[in-house]
Amino acid sequence: MTVLTSVVVVNYNAGPLLADCIEAVLASTVAVEVIVSDNGSTDDSLALLSLRCGNHPGVQVIRHGKNLGFSESNNRALAKTDSTSEFVLFLNPDCIVEAATLEGVLKVLTKHQDGGMAGCVIRNPDGSEQHASRRRIPTPWSAFVGVLRLDKLLAGLPGIKGLSEIDKPLPSTAIKVEAISGSFMMVRRKALNDVGLLDSSYFLHCEDLDWFVRFVQAGWSLYFVPFVWVTHYKGACSHRRPFFVEWHKHRGMARFFLRFQAPSFSFPIRMLVLLGIWLHFLATSVGILLGRIGFRRRVRAGQA
Repeated sequence: MTVLTSVVVVNYNAGPLLADCIEAVLASTVAVEVIVSDNGSTDDSLALLSLRCGNHPGVQVIRHGKNLGFSESNNRALAKTDSTSEFVLFLNPDCIVEAATLEGVLKVLTKHQDGGMAGCVIRNPDGSEQHASRRRIPTPWSAFVGVLRLDKLLAGLPGIKGLSEIDKPLPSTAIKVEAISGSFMMVRRKALNDVGLLDSSYFLHCEDLDWFVRFVQAGWSLYFVPFVWVTHYKGACSHRRPFFVEWHKHRGMARFFLRFQAPSFSFPIRMLVLLGIWLHFLATSVGILLGRIGFRRRVRAGQA
């Protein structure tokens, strides 16, 4: 396909995966331009990218000098893309695409003109499908079901559904879904202009869910493409600061709930949901802390 596709990649200390990601994109069977939006990385990711892809005319790097967050960094990079490109791919730097992945997704969006956005199969390095690959928009009830693992314990009962749909067999053709993975979002520029940018009030996490809802509210569909895939080395940019990531993840959950779902509930239920979000953050943080303490103890024991 000769139609230009703009690819936006937000980087924050992705290490050698950034260059791997960009090289894979450049090897696609479609014409691409690549905008790397760097959030003040302090590792060698940009140096490695320059060494391996620095002479490629289709690669542009924007250095912000600080961490702007995922949404804002994507939005600023979008302004640097070629306005004639009909599609924009928002891709995580820890995702490795296959040569035919972009073309496969573009063919679906070309066929389905109601498609404002499309994703594909998101695989773990071992080849298994990641939970976020095809999923539902979370609700307070589905989040409760997921936290308590009721979707596993009471599978099949009415109303007991988790957030992911990977328990279902892969469909044979592209299908409409409520949500795809935010690590790979192929967006029709016409739809993007209609819906608007990512909400920069989200620093990290849940900005994709916000966008999915807004696309559907504006009359656009989301498609899942089952016959092409990417490999996602999840968490490459966030594993160093787990408390920071969890804070913004739960802050994003609260914002998403208040924006789209809270008006449907009474005040006491709203407060209960928000309390649940922050209690979950507390429990997660305690788990991270205990994990670190245990790790340090094991290290000291090994050195003794």
